[in-house]
Amino acid sequence: MKIQTLAEFYTLMRQSRNDRQQLTNMHFNKEHIAPEDIQPLEKALTALKNINTRDNQYHLELTEDKTIALDLSYEMNELEKDIFFLTHSPEEFYAYLESLHPDFSAEVNAGLERLKDISFRNFITDRDGTVNNYCGRYASSIQSIYNAVFLTRFAQKVNNAVILTSAPLDNIGLVDISVSPDNIFIYAGSKGREYFDKQGQRHQFPVEPDKQSKLDIFNQQLTDLVKQPEYEMFTLIGSGLQFKFGQTTIARQDISKTIPAQESEDFLNLITNIVQKIDPQKKYFRIEDTGKDIEVILTIENADESGELKDFDKGDAVDFLNKDLHLQLAQGPNLICGDTKSDVPMVPAAMAHSQDTWAVFVTEDPELKTLVQNTCPNTLIVSRPDVLVMILNKKQ
Repeated sequence: MKIQTLAEFYTLMRQSRNDRQQLTNMHFNKEHIAPEDIQPLEKALTALKNINTRDNQYHLELTEDKTIALDLSYEMNELEKDIFFLTHSPEEFYAYLESLHPDFSAEVNAGLERLKDISFRNFITDRDGTVNNYCGRYASSIQSIYNAVFLTRFAQKVNNAVILTSAPLDNIGLVDISVSPDNIFIYAGSKGREYFDKQGQRHQFPVEPDKQSKLDIFNQQLTDLVKQPEYEMFTLIGSGLQFKFGQTTIARQDISKTIPAQESEDFLNLITNIVQKIDPQKKYFRIEDTGKDIEVILTIENADESGELKDFDKGDAVDFLNKDLHLQLAQGPNLICGDTKSDVPMVPAAMAHSQDTWAVFVTEDPELKTLVQNTCPNTLIVSRPDVLVMILNKKQ
């Protein structure tokens, strides 16, 4: 199999998702996994390694006369880990991860010691960069089998396990890249404005019709913009273009810094100007710039008595999900996990229900470490997602 186009690449990754989901289910059903069952993963890895390279970068065709350079380290590394996981003992896989990450065992053991004797009731976590390694493109950030197994084992020990992400819920969203068994996780997308419960039923945070109308106008103008050749690239890097419930995301950069810095800044200014023309009084939208993504978010009224408008954040999502799903956060203990500043609002929101709340953040950013530690006295900091998922996997 020779992968030459971006479309063929995404087709391969979608198939790898189906293969991984089947293998994950076989694992939990205690079915024998034979070498031929693992062959699709091995073939996918070989196909990725055989993609054409130029200047030490993988290149795929967009059109007959246009190519795109890709960092495929996530896709390849996670396939390699899955193949090793399925063909070796748990002890050997642990040693394998230990060989990849400095201080892996020390961090895992310290985390287990810190969280020992705690039986968590609720588990609410961000996905990318927290319990899943970062990928250069959201659509190909397929969950690994080992990751699904480790997280599912922990989720089965708590009352409620929620994956809460800013990505869309479906239509190239959270559920399309997840391979965990059914009826285990609550999947919340669009920063928690919409979610699938354990039975797969969709629920949504209400959006006022006039605000939705404004978002529709913006979405149409953005769609027209990125159809222009000079802006098409922004739909193909990182998060790409994501139409969410109550929110729209467009990438302006990726982890590989594919876009020149000035071009990325110019695109941010262009999107900001479009929003300002549609909403000059800032009544409907707030813009959140992560440096990689531009998030255009519908406002809600602040929960306090001020009645001021604010963007819907993950703290609002925690309150919405607690009420809608009857999570009973007030009973605790609750575990909140994240890796960026946008995940921090989940922590005080959970603490407002119960002080028996723990925060585990994946970061090496000193400012973020301090922010989380000052927000929650029960804080654990780890360096990478594989450390966190191993702690959860081994947590008794």
